[in-house]
Amino acid sequence: MPTVDDAIWRTVLEGARRYPSPHNSQPIKVRIVGEFEAHVFYDLDLGLPAENYGIPFGHVCAGVFLESLATVAAAKGYRVVEALDHADMDFDAVDRLHPLGTVRLEPREPTDEDRVRLAAYDARQTSRRPYDSKPVPDAVVSAVAQVAESSGQDFREGNEPELVKRIVRVNQETLFADLRNDAVHAEILQWLRYSEDDARARGDGLSAKTMLMPGPVLKFAIQHRGLWDAPVVGRLIRRTYLNTMRGVTQVGWLEGRFATPADYVEAGRAFMRVWLEFTLQGVFLHPFGTVITNPGSHAEFVRAAGIDESGDSMAWMLFRFGYSKVPPVAHRRAIEEMLIP
Repeated sequence: MPTVDDAIWRTVLEGARRYPSPHNSQPIKVRIVGEFEAHVFYDLDLGLPAENYGIPFGHVCAGVFLESLATVAAAKGYRVVEALDHADMDFDAVDRLHPLGTVRLEPREPTDEDRVRLAAYDARQTSRRPYDSKPVPDAVVSAVAQVAESSGQDFREGNEPELVKRIVRVNQETLFADLRNDAVHAEILQWLRYSEDDARARGDGLSAKTMLMPGPVLKFAIQHRGLWDAPVVGRLIRRTYLNTMRGVTQVGWLEGRFATPADYVEAGRAFMRVWLEFTLQGVFLHPFGTVITNPGSHAEFVRAAGIDESGDSMAWMLFRFGYSKVPPVAHRRAIEEMLIP
């Protein structure tokens, strides 16, 4: 069999592999089949099916990757043409690589805007640090709302102190409630990295450093769930977590159609565009995914924010946003681990 010239794809994927993913699990795999063509898959072994909406968010992650791929390719001089497969994911399937479709690169001249977007993509980070309480200006919020609208989504902002406080508290309570679920607990355990050396060596997962918790404290808290209700230890663990939430004055969420795999992919694409716009404006964000995927917490969030989820509409993404110091770097696997021979 002749060897495929993969130099162009490697150049593009070297950047695209830094796409964000739930728990930094990096489930997208790519098989290069021609100089300008590749097949894209979702590795089911790297998904999060234990969580409610865990399966739909596999497709959301695919949309995030596809937008990341398009962003990197555009600045490198290529348009990405997609032929997607929107079949449901079956996490019990024998074949652990779920096909997402075929992507093809077509040469085009990069623009200054393409280069600016790539710079934002390269600078994008999740910040779990305390924020500095400085409100994000209305002009920035409006710019983000326009990006969301152009992608078929509605961006909403919550800045009332009581609402923000309530959502931050719900997020904290949800984290501890979810970790009492044995399946979710087991799923999260495999993605926690208690030391920076381990995080760097594996190139994935949630490191104690990025979560702003000492490794031994994180390990003790996760492995001793029964102590969370203890008067002293429980309060200490909660206080340690909530300490990272200081200075939050605004939360945001995305609402839109969220009923089919095609919807989920487009939602992920829209979220990445919104995130890049925030980054262009010098604003950090931190997704509150567990509030969305936990049914009780989701209902409480919807009630508190006065959201209408009638029909196929859903508030499917929630996050805090604002200004903070630059957060620690989340490591990524080498490109070889993304590629399928």
